[in-house]
Parts: sequence; structure tokens; C-alpha cells
Amino acid sequence: MPDRSGTAAPGRVVHITSLANPVVKEIRGLSLGKNRKESGLFLAEGLKLVADAVEAEWRIRYLVHAARVANEALVERLSTVARARGADIVSVSEAVLGKIARRENPQAVIGVFEQRLTRADDVHPRETDVFIALEAIRDPGNLGTIVRTADAVGAAGVILVGDTVDPFSVEAVRATMGSIFHVPLTRANPAEFEALRARWPGTVVGTHLVATADYRKADYRGPVLLVMGGEQAGLTPALAKACGTLVRIPMAGKADSLNLAVATGVMLFEILRDRLRIDG
Repeated sequence: MPDRSGTAAPGRVVHITSLANPVVKEIRGLSLGKNRKESGLFLAEGLKLVADAVEAEWRIRYLVHAARVANEALVERLSTVARARGADIVSVSEAVLGKIARRENPQAVIGVFEQRLTRADDVHPRETDVFIALEAIRDPGNLGTIVRTADAVGAAGVILVGDTVDPFSVEAVRATMGSIFHVPLTRANPAEFEALRARWPGTVVGTHLVATADYRKADYRGPVLLVMGGEQAGLTPALAKACGTLVRIPMAGKADSLNLAVATGVMLFEILRDRLRIDG
């Protein structure tokens, strides 16, 4: 934590073997959404995810590792960096690690980080930016996959509209494969999104089953806001109306729709292809 001079005082190094330890209870509690909301913290499980977060300079509270990996080179390096930033380094027994992770064969390294969200008022798209707005998404795996795909195409951010799944749940974070630490996230209620849409300087496009325009023939010039609806009902009438362009993805087989994450990926790579064509 920062000291009075404004710099981070080095964190503690502790070894915990008791399942009743208060730190264990605090960290374990972050698997529940209400605790993540109250604390503003979340878990990242696995050496790769923790390394991605630390290297991206997300604020870390705890770096937890199994005692058996304490001397591994990358764990030592991450521990040194995290401790210098004020995080506590917590070495734990296998039993404690399993309790924190709430599953058998848990990852040997777990990080506790501060959540990071951008306000809708602070979204100011540049000419070449692509943002994805997701309405009423419920599946953490879908959300994580979309964030990962957004990272792959170089999107500028993901905007969560209304009542959506928590992007900082363990399942969503895991599904991003580390991309959550590179793609800015924004939460917006319907009124905030409407205000953002009203000042959007470029293309606002959404997919819809009743659309007649082929997604491959749409114009994606200017900053693009891609609006995607929930898994079950798709775009609500209000968000469909907010789109300047509605497109469809043609189906060649018997299926009448695509998984949300797949459909979003198809759209994002088409927008990227269109950008490369224009820039080229």
C-alpha cells in the first residue's frame, strides 16, 4: 500500500498453513460476486495470467503461490516486483491453495488485483478505433472469449451495457487468457450508453436476425461501435434502434443463429479485413 510519501511500501512475505487464516478467508471470498463488488478486487489464477497482469502494471494486493514453486525463476521475479509495489507475498500449503481456488489440482500461482473499469464519459474514440458494446451478456465464457478476440483484432475496448455478467469472475478472467489486462472495459447503464451513442462520430453497427444487409457489404469507416445483443434474445428494440446499420451473417446450413462469441468474432475480423483493405 502507498505510504505517506506517495510511494508503495514493500509488502510482507508470509507463509500460511491454516485454513482458518483471515487472509485465506478474504481471498477465498472473492469467488463470490458480492465480495468482488464490495472490495473492488478479483482473482487471476495461473502463472501466465498473473504475469500478464503484473507486466501490464495492474495494481496487485496479494501474490499467492504454492510453497513448492517459491524458488522457480518467474515466481521469484514476480514476487520481487509485486512486493516492491506493496503486495503481500503469500506462500501457502497445498491444502490452503486448494481451499482458495475451490477446486482440485489448482493453479500454483494466484494473484489478487484491483479491478479496472473506464467510465462511459471517458470513452473518446479515435478514427481507427473499434469498440464492442455487449448487451445483457450472461455467459462468462462468452464474455471472456469476446475480450480475447477483441485483443486479437486490436480493438480499443469492450463496453458492457446494462445488466451483464461480471467480467471479473474467475470464469470470465480465465476465458480471456490474459486479454482482460490489455483490453479496456467499460460499464454503462442504458442512459449512459445512449449518451455515448449520441456523440459517437463514426459507424454504429449491430447484428440482427431481421436485417437484410450482408455483413460483408457494410461500410465500416470511421471509429466503429459494434453492438451485440445477449445470448438468448439478441439486441433489444432500443439498442437495435440505436444502430445506424443492422447487418446479418448468412447461414448456409440448418442453424438459424450463431453463438454470441462466434458471431462477434466473425464481425470483428470482417471489420479488421475492411480496415486493412481501406488502409492498403
